Amino acid sequence: MDLNFVRKLIKPAETKIVLLVVDGLGGLPRESDNLTELETANTPNLDSLASRGICGLQQPVNPGITPGSGPGHLSLFGYDPIKYQVGRGVLSALGIDFELKSQDVAARGNFCTIDENGHVLDRRAGRISTEKNEELCNLIREIELPGVDVFVETVKEYRLLLVLRGEGLSGKIIDTDPQEVGKKPLQPKPLSSEAEKTASLAKQFLDQASEILADHHPANMLLLRGFSKKPDWPTMEDTFGLKSAAIAPYPMYRGLAKLLGMHILETGKTVKDEFNTLTDNWDEFDFFYLHVKKSDSAGEDGDFERKVAAIEEADKEIPRLIDLNPDVIIVTGDHSTPSLLKYHSWHPVPVLLWSKYCRVDNVDHFGERACMTGGLGPRLPAVDLMPLALANAMRLEKFGA
Repeated sequence: MDLNFVRKLIKPAETKIVLLVVDGLGGLPRESDNLTELETANTPNLDSLASRGICGLQQPVNPGITPGSGPGHLSLFGYDPIKYQVGRGVLSALGIDFELKSQDVAARGNFCTIDENGHVLDRRAGRISTEKNEELCNLIREIELPGVDVFVETVKEYRLLLVLRGEGLSGKIIDTDPQEVGKKPLQPKPLSSEAEKTASLAKQFLDQASEILADHHPANMLLLRGFSKKPDWPTMEDTFGLKSAAIAPYPMYRGLAKLLGMHILETGKTVKDEFNTLTDNWDEFDFFYLHVKKSDSAGEDGDFERKVAAIEEADKEIPRLIDLNPDVIIVTGDHSTPSLLKYHSWHPVPVLLWSKYCRVDNVDHFGERACMTGGLGPRLPAVDLMPLALANAMRLEKFGA
């Protein structure tokens, strides 16, 4: 989608749009009853909303491409994720309000568990507590590297932030996370000659961290991913004329929203807390992005029933959303995370759009197979959802004479 083209059609309106992202929403059927997590979940409120709206499956990037959380969200916000690329390091930094400078290179880290032979046993170190994370960050914060400043910050649970600050640094480095257990961490190799210095510094950091963490099982090693510098992108307000707010407890998603100029609203940890925040700030913004995380975490853990419960928790809050009388509601995920795979997947994601101007289809149940038959089609490009939301909110002018 051409953002400049859409920008020229924007017109002001006193309407409100809500984008509810149930992270990792899409799934695959389990063998016992051939139902996905979403199809298994008791979702009377989402089903009702689907029956009064228009549904389909959206493709976050391209067919067959498994998206990360960043690209998956960017496409929902109307930004082509192939054109607008940013590493997880920058998103993690912004998410915890770390002030990145132009010369900084940021990387997201995972505390992980390795065996005596250096093979990864657990990429998330048993999901250690944030308190344990802080203790370990204090240890590796003492690492010094030649010619640069080193910053190590706790993000949440097993996640941390590494920032290198100095001249001549580059984010063009491969991740050290092998993305599966049973393999050794990769070396931080440069993708271009300009990144050789930074890759060498990253290797020195990891070597020292390995020695410091050796006796701190289960978090006895680090994996680094998403090396990047902060980009300069058009904001949601500049592009779509929307005063936007993000309600997301997890730092990475807050960072992405901040990168696009959204106001970050402080909220609690539960879905109910997030909807309380939505209600409390309803009069202040035109666009609300509300993020539900636990569905994705459960999928990554291979816990089918816990993912079902997370979806049902979100469903219970839908009446509160409807009572606010928004003009447009979109419910979807940033990607699929089937419990069967324990990882993100390439499968299109269920989506429903409700407004008083949409053409209602025959879908009466919010699930993968039902949405496949809906009016939005079986493979709608996710970047098309934002202009659809704007149109249904009466925020787009006619194109042409």
